[in-house]
Amino acid sequence: MLPTPKKYTLVTGAGCGATRLNAFDRALIAAGIGNLNLIKVSSILPPGTEYAPESNIPPGSLTPIAYGALISDEQDETIAAAIGVGVGEHYGMIMEYSGKCTREEAETTVRRMVDEAFRDRELSLRMIRSAAVEKRVQDISCVFAGAVLWY
Repeated sequence: MLPTPKKYTLVTGAGCGATRLNAFDRALIAAGIGNLNLIKVSSILPPGTEYAPESNIPPGSLTPIAYGALISDEQDETIAAAIGVGVGEHYGMIMEYSGKCTREEAETTVRRMVDEAFRDRELSLRMIRSAAVEKRVQDISCVFAGAVLWY
């Protein structure tokens, strides 16, 4: 079992490439996490986890992350990804979204998702942080938004 993360950072990136994997990799590089080994997690922000605007994680580290991503090859289509973190009294919720929409639409959607997750649990929502990215598709393109959990 991994230790419980103590910090979280929101990251976004977009990239394009000759293949879907290259586009995804370039989006990770643009988000600043291209040299980490990502472990996809679900939507709970551990109790006491603090926001950090930047992460300081050594390359190759096993890194928990909740993320949304979308890859498209539909030329001139607009795609977006967003991440939202809601902080409550005891713990928080992480929601991710990606779709064929603008950055603003994605961010609005993810913030509504955070609010709904708190209502479903009958928890008090103290604050929401969110980040989003959009890209006009060229070649094969990817958008990525994530909440990196670290120690």
